Amino acid sequence: MFGIRSARIIFLVLVVISGLAVGVGWAAEPAQPSATAHLQLVVSGLVAPLDFQSARDGTGRFFIVEQGGTIRILKAKKLLAPPFLNISSIIVSGGETGLLGLAFHPQYKTNGRFFVNYTRRVNGQLQTVIAEYHVSSSNPNLADPNSGRVILVINQPFDNHNGGQIAFGLDGFLYIGTGDGGSGGDPQGNGQKLSTLLGKMLRIDINSAPPYGIPPDNPFVGVSGAKGEIWAYGFRNPWRFSFDKTTKRLFVADVGQDAWEEVDIVTKGGDFGWNIMEGKHCYPPGTNCNQAGLIQPIAEYSHSEGIAVIGGYVYRGGAIPALKGLYVFGDFGSGQVWTLQETQPGTWTRAPLLSADFNISAFGRAGNNELYVLDYNGNLYKLVAG
Repeated sequence: MFGIRSARIIFLVLVVISGLAVGVGWAAEPAQPSATAHLQLVVSGLVAPLDFQSARDGTGRFFIVEQGGTIRILKAKKLLAPPFLNISSIIVSGGETGLLGLAFHPQYKTNGRFFVNYTRRVNGQLQTVIAEYHVSSSNPNLADPNSGRVILVINQPFDNHNGGQIAFGLDGFLYIGTGDGGSGGDPQGNGQKLSTLLGKMLRIDINSAPPYGIPPDNPFVGVSGAKGEIWAYGFRNPWRFSFDKTTKRLFVADVGQDAWEEVDIVTKGGDFGWNIMEGKHCYPPGTNCNQAGLIQPIAEYSHSEGIAVIGGYVYRGGAIPALKGLYVFGDFGSGQVWTLQETQPGTWTRAPLLSADFNISAFGRAGNNELYVLDYNGNLYKLVAG
């Protein structure tokens, strides 16, 4: 999942994990006072939770993805039983594999369609699978387990760096973050190859004829040898990403190799550097690299502050005014949570927000735009003022 450097593989066996991008005019967020916030426990009893989503269907329910293959519903601060979906029998789970991501169709309230990202093994070959399911016609708290339809399959050369996030953009297309295929240092050079879906941000149309369509304005449509699904490239393991509706920006947190974690604003057709660079630094360290055409991250931090960046969201809620317009994100290993603020065009300032005493596996955004934080050890917290 997070795909942390190989020196941390033993650690990862024990605990998981390692754009819309249109040309948007810049508008500075007003200067914010120093934000203070803390985490309030919402519920315990989850098992290796990795993703948190709201269907935005007006029911107030939260859907929490567990690595082993289940999706739990949280309603009125209580976990419902049985799970919304249980596909544990068809996935492979452990280390950096499992049920990794969930996305609800923008018209889920009327069409009941949702999508999952999981790993499976076929004849020994590890695969990333994007599949579609439907809610039960008789019970809104249950999915139809027989409705599964595989949309996209990507063979994985190694067992790590499997990506995880899937999300609908503001354009209605499904975006998929894929890792570079794993091992360490991207030995196959997948991040820079347009002939593979690995190490990319993909953009597909799931409303076209099955299994999916490729939007005609994708940047590499018609380019010889390139995969049309690619929206941007040069990623190591974009575990979590999100869209900000106000600025129409796509924020991607790309987990680093040995030294640097980074946050990117992803734009159409962009090359975000891996494995030529790690963060803003040539890779391998000490080499001179050709940086021409590479897009630099808006923020980075070294492994003295954490080991695996966890992408979050631009805060658009109302409960913590001092956070409005700031990007909130964290680190799996250190539990640190920071904010990013664009103080002038292209200049971002990182500031500490709080320190959690657990492994942050994901951030979540509720229908009212308030933010939540998942603890890989089984707890869900809400970000609150004070």
